[in-house]
Amino acid sequence: MTIARRSWLKGSAALGLGLSLGQPAQASTKNYRRGNDADPETLDPHKASTVAEAHILRDLYEGLLTYDNYGTIIPGAAESWIVSDDRLTYTFTLRSDGRWSNGDPVTAEDFVFGLRRILDPKTAAKYAEVLYPIRGAAAVNRGEAAPETLGVTAPDPRTVVIVLAEPVPYLLELLTHQTSLPVHRPSIAQYGDAFTRPGRLVSNGSYALVDMVPNDRITLTKNPHFRDSAAIPIETVAFIPTPDLSAAVRRYAAGEVDSLSDLPADQMVSLRRRFGDQVQLSPVLGLMAIAVNVRKKPFDDVRIRRALSLMIDREFLAQAVWGETMGPAYSLCPPGLDNYRDPPELPGREILPIDREEQARALLAEAGYGSGKTPLTIEYRFNTTDNNRNTAVALADMWRGLGIETRLVNTDAKTHFAYLRDGGDFDLARYSWYADYADPQNFLFLLKTGNDGFNAGKWSSPTFDGLLVKAASERDVARRAGLLFEAETIVVNELPWIPVLHYRSKALVSPRLHGVHPNLRNVAPTRFLSLS
Repeated sequence: MTIARRSWLKGSAALGLGLSLGQPAQASTKNYRRGNDADPETLDPHKASTVAEAHILRDLYEGLLTYDNYGTIIPGAAESWIVSDDRLTYTFTLRSDGRWSNGDPVTAEDFVFGLRRILDPKTAAKYAEVLYPIRGAAAVNRGEAAPETLGVTAPDPRTVVIVLAEPVPYLLELLTHQTSLPVHRPSIAQYGDAFTRPGRLVSNGSYALVDMVPNDRITLTKNPHFRDSAAIPIETVAFIPTPDLSAAVRRYAAGEVDSLSDLPADQMVSLRRRFGDQVQLSPVLGLMAIAVNVRKKPFDDVRIRRALSLMIDREFLAQAVWGETMGPAYSLCPPGLDNYRDPPELPGREILPIDREEQARALLAEAGYGSGKTPLTIEYRFNTTDNNRNTAVALADMWRGLGIETRLVNTDAKTHFAYLRDGGDFDLARYSWYADYADPQNFLFLLKTGNDGFNAGKWSSPTFDGLLVKAASERDVARRAGLLFEAETIVVNELPWIPVLHYRSKALVSPRLHGVHPNLRNVAPTRFLSLS
């Protein structure tokens, strides 16, 4: 089995894909050069947590359900499903022709194994908590119950049954997410954590991994065993990391890249003038915030956090720094979420800047800092892009108005987010989040006590946690929305994260690339695209 897979990969690489290492692929109707935010930290779907990883995994794997290029949920590995009257039991019927990239059949046991694996504490999956609606998931993830007790079963090779602890309105959308993806058991048994390497990774999606060159590209080619392989126009896709956005635009202009997933915001006027409707902007369900390390003094003092927030001119950042490719954020949750109401807002939107500054000075003085007192020095960490650097410089300048000195520390995205997830020391840090499903719970759960993979500052509020627990068991959508509104109100008052901006997607799309439709989910699986 392994030998056959390797032979196929070698054969694919020898078919003239135009993908010599370190050099851009030649433009063709078969090879898509896709700009991606950053190199992935991992291609293990149960350990991945960034948008850049999600774009790649969406091509490599297919969940029970998936997205099309309009951001619409469509059948994936499952051809159909039924939901019980009490909305607690979901029964999925798999397609009869589902195949892994080595030809093995995709079975219901693959999904059971995948869900048990991500929730097994031995996996140390930072994202596992999003699956807690499944019966027994929390106990399994905490090591209190065996993975076999999870509410997921396979009565036969084509049937997956998922039983929930309580009904949630976003379960189907959650099953499109990488946390719910299957993994190939024989590969993990043979290679352990090294199963994600080229020549070893076996996937069930429309594409398969060919090679991986750090800081250069990750190349995928069509999975010949995928059910619609013959109808997929693009043969290969090279995901090219583009953290230097200005350099990425130059590569796009030179015809070396067919699309970019991010743009230098300070160049938006010139980009629109130069590229016209190749520049695509669209609202998405995303947040840029400042995570505060509330474990450290003086950042454990809410007055400090409020003073810092009051001094942020979000309108200036959105317009002048980001070229209106972002919107000012006065709430944690962005507009457009399902199952919610208008979110609670931070104070300050209607206050004149000079009045905000006076309030900030007073709060800082109460906390023992400011004019004639101990100067406040902070360190702000961020992942390196042109846009993030410009934002960091602007924030430091705004805080300087209060006599605050800011030291900037920047690293690549992979290092930055791994540092925060692994409990690294910091004062303030840039954090970004795109919704996995369009529900306020997907933003609020980030700050739950014990969710150390995302709650970098280790903030804890029993009242907040209790509201999320109540919301999880509330079956009335309106009452559930009210409980989540109360929980978010605590966040905007306590500011463990300081909301700064809400995202809009910004992309450059070549006229020869067809099928890209901006959507709230910011998804465009390669299988639905074509090149002319």
